[in-house]
Amino acid sequence: MANFRLHITRFGAKGDGLGEGPDGIVFVPRSIPGDVVLVNRVFDDPQLLAIETPSPHRVPPMCSYFGECGGCVVQEAALPTYLEWKRGLVLDAIKPLASTEIVQPIIDAHGLGRRRITLHARYQNGTVVVGFMQARSHTLIPIEHCPILTEGLKDAPAIARALAQPLSTESKPLDLVMTDTESGVDVDIRGHGPVSERKIQIFLHLAEEYDLARVAIHGQTIVERRKPYIHIGTVAVALPPGAFLQASKLGETVLGDLVTQSVGATKKIADLFSGLGTFALRLAATHAVHAVEESRPALDALDRAARETRGLKPLTTEHRDLFRRPLSVQELQNFDCVVLDPPRSGAEAQVTNLARSTVPRVVSVSCNMTTFTRDAAILVNGGYALKMITPVDQFRYSSHLELVGVFERKETDLVKKRRLLG
Repeated sequence: MANFRLHITRFGAKGDGLGEGPDGIVFVPRSIPGDVVLVNRVFDDPQLLAIETPSPHRVPPMCSYFGECGGCVVQEAALPTYLEWKRGLVLDAIKPLASTEIVQPIIDAHGLGRRRITLHARYQNGTVVVGFMQARSHTLIPIEHCPILTEGLKDAPAIARALAQPLSTESKPLDLVMTDTESGVDVDIRGHGPVSERKIQIFLHLAEEYDLARVAIHGQTIVERRKPYIHIGTVAVALPPGAFLQASKLGETVLGDLVTQSVGATKKIADLFSGLGTFALRLAATHAVHAVEESRPALDALDRAARETRGLKPLTTEHRDLFRRPLSVQELQNFDCVVLDPPRSGAEAQVTNLARSTVPRVVSVSCNMTTFTRDAAILVNGGYALKMITPVDQFRYSSHLELVGVFERKETDLVKKRRLLG
């Protein structure tokens, strides 16, 4: 055990402060660049004992749960310092692939707050406890509020507790996916099987008490007072229970605008991992689009919204698991541009086929820098040039970041590949 003084010079990738200690680099939770701190280090677990000289960029945390709740990792750095850290993560990641000059200024897309969260409910001595997990642990931290949420979710912890209470007899751990939609809060309860008619009546009363739009259990609607919906561009989309949405409304708009600008004047676009149509429904205003998605409820919602909207260009849909059955090189030849927005695990199988194709332009959207750079390397090694990356921060105070990357086939490589593929 040893105490030592440390000057924090920068953030690490996970939001811990980083400094050069007696035996090498030390990561110190809750420190920021410019701090001089006193650290106690037991093996590889440094503990912050005191901030002896605060950084000029230090600000008070905006949430009383910060430091316990694991949802946020950086709240004590002024916004410009925080955003500089996030952009720096991108600069470091793409150095092996392209010039850092292609990285655009980071766009702050927090907007009115997070509109979709998952709260955990556990039963302790007959009492329902609702909250988020502690940082680096599976310990539940009970919360009464979360200041980064939209106004529509301000009562989310109280609602989650009320909805979990009727299921307390089984004492199963529950996750409650809560979404702030344009017609009210939509809740999908996960971790419990079908419920009795008597409990459905209890949920009906609770939905009325809290003015909820819908309550579902594992995607099966049990109470629907209003159909939950959002607008994607100008298109109204009815949401399936627990549907994936971009974290903030502004984030979705910013990403949609970036993708629309990035596809340019291409004629036919494949939107892979299309979800509800975050990009497909916007692009269909001016382009023919083929949307491919593995989630049947999401694809059905996209298809229904497109059919009910006048003035769109042809928009076709395909139900397909792109991890197990990515579009082949031959299928990709039908498109001038491919947009892909895969889950955090990335799209390795699909970009491997893209790297062998003659698609002139690829627009890649990702919330995981590690898998984005892995997939980007496959495209670059296959003859694409990474032309531009725009970081979008719709996950304020976390280490997560959305990226929009634009790849173009080098002209000589395009001619060669077309010759080879006939």
